[in-house]
This record gives sequence, C-alpha cells and structure tokens, in this order.
Amino acid sequence: MSILEIIKVPSAILRQKTQPVTKFDAELQQLIDDMIETMRAAPGVGLAAPQIGKPISLTVIETLADVDEEGKEIPGSRDLYVLVNPEIIWTSKEMVDGIEGCLSIPGYLGEVDRYTSIRVKAQDRYGRTVRYRVHGWDARIFQHEIDHLNGVLYIDKLTAPENFWTEEEFRKKFEQNEEGEEVKTAVAD
Repeated sequence: MSILEIIKVPSAILRQKTQPVTKFDAELQQLIDDMIETMRAAPGVGLAAPQIGKPISLTVIETLADVDEEGKEIPGSRDLYVLVNPEIIWTSKEMVDGIEGCLSIPGYLGEVDRYTSIRVKAQDRYGRTVRYRVHGWDARIFQHEIDHLNGVLYIDKLTAPENFWTEEEFRKKFEQNEEGEEVKTAVAD
C-alpha cells in the first residue's frame, strides 16, 4: 500500500462528475487499499477518488470513533465503508447545520446544512450491492463524500458566505464559550 497525493483546490478534477466503476479487478482493490491508507494518514474520515486524481465513483469513509466516559477513543469503534457508485436514495426532511472541513481545502472550515438521515445504495469493493441507513455525523460524512463524486465541494453549500473560516479563526470564535465548554465540532474528509 502507498500514500497518495491529495489534490487541492482549484484543481479542475474536483469539479468533474465522476464516471461509474465497471471493473472490480486487482487494480481497483489496490486503489481502495491506498485510499484507505491515505485517508488515515491525512488524517481524515473520508476520501473520494477525485481527491487523489481519479475521476471514478469511489469513496472510502471511516466513521468517528466512540469515546468512553473519559473522552478516550474506544478501540475498534470506527466503521469502515467502501462505496462504489453510491447514490442517495432517501433523505430525511430534517436538516441540521454543522462544521465541515476537507482534505482538498486544507486549513479552512465552513458551516453546511445536511440531512440528518439518509439511505444510500452502492456497491462494495467487490461489486456486491449494499444499502446503508446512516444518521447524524455519519450521514454528514456520507453526503460530503458523495458530493465529491458529483463535483460539489462543501464550500458550495455554506449556510452563508460569512460562515467560512480559517481553522485558527474558527478556534478563536467557536472552540470555547464563557464557561470553557466546547460549543461546536468539526468533521473533515
């Protein structure tokens, strides 16, 4: 396995709609393994093929870890997904805003409205049909990554133009309220 270069804005490939994957061969399996390693090394919670220069409908996602009472990550609590040719087949009516970042737009965060729950139909890494129901932050990650496959970036969906910050601006503005409690969280692919 190897760590791949992550493409950054303003690269045109990030704005292209991807092509469906039709061959589930050894080359694809190697690409998936490399994408997982790249995502973890970044570190991120998702990585879409256009972000590593491949205009195909493929993304890998690793959900946020569960934490114990002391805030420590519970080993083995992250779920890994490989989505080939994914499509969102149902969305909740309810939406919620949240803070997102992107490995292709390093150093920035923005507020985006996303559906609170979605259903996704896709193929797994071997071409078998899979369906997922995801909620909360997992649904946000799935939507973010599937947007990448359609040439859409989170900055296209900001709740307002002023809701886009450098990571430093965000930390100063939102990280702690007057009592020192964290008030916002972020997710980055």
